[in-house]
Amino acid sequence: MEFPGEKFDVIVVGAGIMGSSAAYQLAKRGQKTLLLEQFDFLHHRGSSHGESRTIRATYPEDYYHPMVLESCLLWEQAQSEIGYKVYFKAHQFDMGPSENKSLRSVIASCRKNSVPHQVLDCRQVLEKYSGRIEIPENWVGVATELGGVIKPTKAVSMFQTLAIKNGAVLRDNMEVKTVLKVKDAVKGGVTVVTSNGEKFWGKKCVVTAGAWVGKLVKRITGLELPIQAVETTVCYWRIKEGNEADYAVGGDFPSFASYGDPYIYGTPSLEYPGLIKIALHGGYPCDPDRRPWGPGLLLDSLKEWIQGRFAGRVDSNGPVATQLCMYSITPDEDFVIDFLGGEFGEDVVVAGGFSGHGFKMAPAVGRILADLVLSGEAQGVELQHFRISRFKENPKGNVKDYEDQVSFSVHPQ
Repeated sequence: MEFPGEKFDVIVVGAGIMGSSAAYQLAKRGQKTLLLEQFDFLHHRGSSHGESRTIRATYPEDYYHPMVLESCLLWEQAQSEIGYKVYFKAHQFDMGPSENKSLRSVIASCRKNSVPHQVLDCRQVLEKYSGRIEIPENWVGVATELGGVIKPTKAVSMFQTLAIKNGAVLRDNMEVKTVLKVKDAVKGGVTVVTSNGEKFWGKKCVVTAGAWVGKLVKRITGLELPIQAVETTVCYWRIKEGNEADYAVGGDFPSFASYGDPYIYGTPSLEYPGLIKIALHGGYPCDPDRRPWGPGLLLDSLKEWIQGRFAGRVDSNGPVATQLCMYSITPDEDFVIDFLGGEFGEDVVVAGGFSGHGFKMAPAVGRILADLVLSGEAQGVELQHFRISRFKENPKGNVKDYEDQVSFSVHPQ
């Protein structure tokens, strides 16, 4: 029986950070790999573009820690192969009310995973950061060594370039319409069909379609994944004159996160000199094909937070620059990494729902996806937390004894 189109060992659908990392891992292992992207490569319509992402090992959940550690090593390995940097190291500082369950779980996870850390009161925080960060008296801070900034568009480009160097084929403006199981008992595999009518055969397929993963999986199998696309706004604030160097990457100012309502995160000044990234972790639920494209979240709580944290050294009147991005949120804010199952068995692996915190772990996720699609299992990761079936057992997914961190807002009409 003849099969139309080109033939590959593995076809990866979606060329954001996860798909590009997986394509690199597969090509490096000698697999004939095809990476398909529905828009232009390095487009700004999804979740993998922009100027910075944070990296941290401080999680309330124990199971992310080994993935972050592995990713740090793999970021550095990929950098050595390409010859330039995408990962800029800093320390990490987490803060919040002393009774906050998520922050208490972060501290417990640090202890369990033997992560060197300091738990600091407000006076110790002032001393450690020379007055650049202030927290209220009823708050605590957690200082750890592993933090920093990743350059996202540059990182995606790095993995795509390395994939090509290792023999992968990359095609953009190729929207995948569906994936079909090949019924031939000898040949097997899958056929990937694009909206322009092209067909590609692969022994295996990896679906990493970001905010579109729910739509694509539904077209393939009818399965409804509980993954909600969310439009979020990243904000940059002006550091007051004379203080720029104190908040710049390369010194001792950390990447940071503030637990509570709202959850706030930020990075040292890097991409725009004199500006610091401070943003709310949340946004507006939306259809990725019919986005509102702003306006962003109401910023009153963020302005108030900046006034209270940076001793008047950052202008809190309003952000001087904003950028839009997409999250793909699951009910428990944990990833989906699993076989699609059904008639596809272990021929198709799906990864999505990275819930606004997955970028840092892309190198490990790429390795895990390559392992799953080639051998049916992956070492060094607790995959039961990422199974699709968890939502059948409990629509809310994994049970957690602490607060959600993503804030949802109803978009103003």
